Amino acid sequence: MHFSPALRARHSPTHSAGFSNGSHSVSPIGRCSAPQRRRAPRIARDKAARSRPKDWSSIVTNDSGITAPAPHDIEHDPVFDQEQAHLDETYAALEELERVLLAKIAKTHAAVAADKEAMADEFGVNLETDDDASETYADIAAANRIIDMYNMSENINFQRLNDARLLLHQPYFAKVVLQFKEGQPPKELYIGAAGASDESYKRLVVDWRSPVAEVYYNQDLGPTTYRANGRDIHVDMQLRRQFDIDHATLNAYFDTDVAIQDSLLLASLSRQRDGRMQAITATIQKEQNTVVRHEDVPVLLVSGIAGSGKTSVLLQRIAYLFYQRRGELDPSQVFLITPNPVFRRYIDNVLPDMGEKNPECITWDEFAATLMPKGRAGGELNVPIEELLRIDDLVRNVEFEQHDFKDIESCGVRLIPAAQIAQLAAKYRRIPAGPRLVALMREELEIRLEARLKQMAATDAAQMEVEELSIPEQVEIFHETIAPQTDAEVRSYTLAYLRQKHADAYDTVARDEWLRVDRIGMRLTGQKSIETVTWLYLKMALTGMGNADAKYVMIDEVQDYTCAQLAVLARFFRRAHFLLLGDENQAIKPNTASFAEVRAAFEAMRGEVEECRLMTSYRSAPGITALFTRLMPPDDRVRVQSIQRAEEEPELIECPDEQRLLAELRNAIERTREDEGLTAIIVPWKQEARKLIAALGDDAPLLVDGRHSMPDEGVFVITLPLAKGLEFDHVIIPDASVKTFGENDLARRRLYTTISRATRKITILAQGSITPLLKG
Repeated sequence: MHFSPALRARHSPTHSAGFSNGSHSVSPIGRCSAPQRRRAPRIARDKAARSRPKDWSSIVTNDSGITAPAPHDIEHDPVFDQEQAHLDETYAALEELERVLLAKIAKTHAAVAADKEAMADEFGVNLETDDDASETYADIAAANRIIDMYNMSENINFQRLNDARLLLHQPYFAKVVLQFKEGQPPKELYIGAAGASDESYKRLVVDWRSPVAEVYYNQDLGPTTYRANGRDIHVDMQLRRQFDIDHATLNAYFDTDVAIQDSLLLASLSRQRDGRMQAITATIQKEQNTVVRHEDVPVLLVSGIAGSGKTSVLLQRIAYLFYQRRGELDPSQVFLITPNPVFRRYIDNVLPDMGEKNPECITWDEFAATLMPKGRAGGELNVPIEELLRIDDLVRNVEFEQHDFKDIESCGVRLIPAAQIAQLAAKYRRIPAGPRLVALMREELEIRLEARLKQMAATDAAQMEVEELSIPEQVEIFHETIAPQTDAEVRSYTLAYLRQKHADAYDTVARDEWLRVDRIGMRLTGQKSIETVTWLYLKMALTGMGNADAKYVMIDEVQDYTCAQLAVLARFFRRAHFLLLGDENQAIKPNTASFAEVRAAFEAMRGEVEECRLMTSYRSAPGITALFTRLMPPDDRVRVQSIQRAEEEPELIECPDEQRLLAELRNAIERTREDEGLTAIIVPWKQEARKLIAALGDDAPLLVDGRHSMPDEGVFVITLPLAKGLEFDHVIIPDASVKTFGENDLARRRLYTTISRATRKITILAQGSITPLLKG
């Protein structure tokens, strides 16, 4: 371990926080000035070289026995000087690259403006004769080629500019020295959050997602391999070096070869938490890297214990896929199903900090609400998957009846009666019910709706409505004021008005809401009511409803879903590949799917399911890890590994009565106010949170719910369902008595999940005896 003499009693985060501008709105004259380099003066370097930076003390020696070399005398460390010199050179090259790219973008903008002016002067549309038309079409094609060329050039330059600006915060975090062929000099590769080459195509930094960077994450010195272009490349890794870098300042470097000595990881784990998750690009471990770089398969199931980095791995996997499929994979084609809105806000900065855009992030409730009729939500989610799969067979034999349809209405006007829709179904009676029949009926209904509005546009009543529109209403509807001169113009404006007024009718047709799905479902299944998941599955089977453009769907906390929910998602995103991540020990809701059932559900709908396991815990201090590990099944306990850092031992306090419990809780809260970082008081459900807030009165901390983000520091109350997937420096459990956590499997999983949110300290209170789950 080697420290910079310029490093004072502070340590910068190990992740890079990049600047990204994916909107192509960088002004060619609005250049962002690069950060000033912070090189310590010589006298400061001499002084710092004689002292150990205190923020690294927990890494140099800690209670788990991990020991790294003490800092060398910097004045006699030629390696440090060489690495700082290389950093200076790289940083200057990145600054120059930024200047060059901004100049290119400015030049492109000027060329576009000039070409637009020239095209406006020279271009004309003439379709009078075939020859004139051919010449016009040729001119249009030539103009389109010029536009495409400019767009391609601009996209490339903006991507390179974004990457350069991202790297100006931290040019790289690692270096590997690889011997590719015997007898040839080894190559030095510097690995960073993005890749960059200068204008002469000299490689400055290798993107962490490139194939060759895999050897860094494999962590094996000596002979190793990586896979590129479908073949294995054999190399000899002679050096694996990590850096702590802030802009152009090298703070320290570490030569490591195994995970337990990963100094950057240990520094990252020692960092205090705030309200946002941070990227782990520099500290991805070997088993995590297996998931991140896993081959593209239809379904990948990742089972990981608490603190194993499942969510971080998920986000790194998304970034890796964007890199692998650059230019063909759009963020709108990737969906992340998140547990709740608080969790979504917690992770929303991770991908942008890596220079990537966030995918579509939705919760299950949001997903269902966009597909269900207004006012219909909730319901039982634990429907046997066999019932859903049986729907496919039932639909093949169904015949629509007259009462299976409902009127298409808008603004109190019945535009198409249900009887007409039934007549339309009879017209296609030789076609069996299902997506093909519904598609034909939908097209016909769109035609009939348009005809109905045209008929209405010819009436005096509708035309009078248009005539009475105010000027602001005219501008809002037609984007201009209107003064029709002929009957045809009057009808045209009236039709445009009616289309906007009855836009919900077009939506009703497009969403197939003229079908009475509930009635059809009750008739098919013989049930008196249809649950939400059954309704969704039946609607898809009948109409083909779904997203065929989605390419990837990531489901975090998969253990909190039922098989029926997963079947609906698999059916809706019918062409997407799925990444499923979770921990069976964190299934805090009753009747959710076991991993065996998750596998079976996706095998029934998608075929083979591949699986990875993450059995190393990085989150919590030794005492906390031992505490929640005790709540795991015995077979899993023996496989768990942990990266342990010495922190305070868990504090368990039994209180004889409620008055003493509240007093101890107030004391615990008061002590945490002096600490930095986040302290979460975790209660099982909303009702307990409200009771706790009321009992504490004026001393009550902030209550974080689905409408609010977490603070960056301080103490707050949060329910367990919202705390899932998050982590906090200090966790307080206000009542861990048998009344709250009984001796059953569901209580065991809830307690495991609650305890494993803590990273550094945990305080567990109980009114009376503490739950037997923690005894022994």
